Amino acid sequence: VQLQASGGGLVQAGGSLRLSCAISGGTFSRYVMGWFRQAPGKEREFVVAYGWSDGSILSADSVKGRFTISRDNAKNTAYLQMNSLKPEDTAVYYCAARTRKYLSPVVAESYDYWGQGTLVTVSS
Repeated sequence: VQLQASGGGLVQAGGSLRLSCAISGGTFSRYVMGWFRQAPGKEREFVVAYGWSDGSILSADSVKGRFTISRDNAKNTAYLQMNSLKPEDTAVYYCAARTRKYLSPVVAESYDYWGQGTLVTVSS
């Protein structure tokens, strides 16, 4: 199973970006998707993910109301829509997939597969 993240780039504060995460080599509908990020000099942190029940979404407080996750099973792709971006959102963003739905969506160790990361830079 491979995850390919894309869509990162440079954006001004207040702008929007949509990241994509394409899965290959597996049955996309089996996976529960999430997004994490890692800023320079900091540890990887949870951003947003699908929760335990179908359709439920969990978000970090820092992005709540600005970021959301979605998926298109027909395209084997998950998305991270980021609005009202702030300079502190600058980070490498990683998509992740987990098969064990009962595990915590906000913990990186719950995820079985990871994308390579895509850099998002927000200028002030």
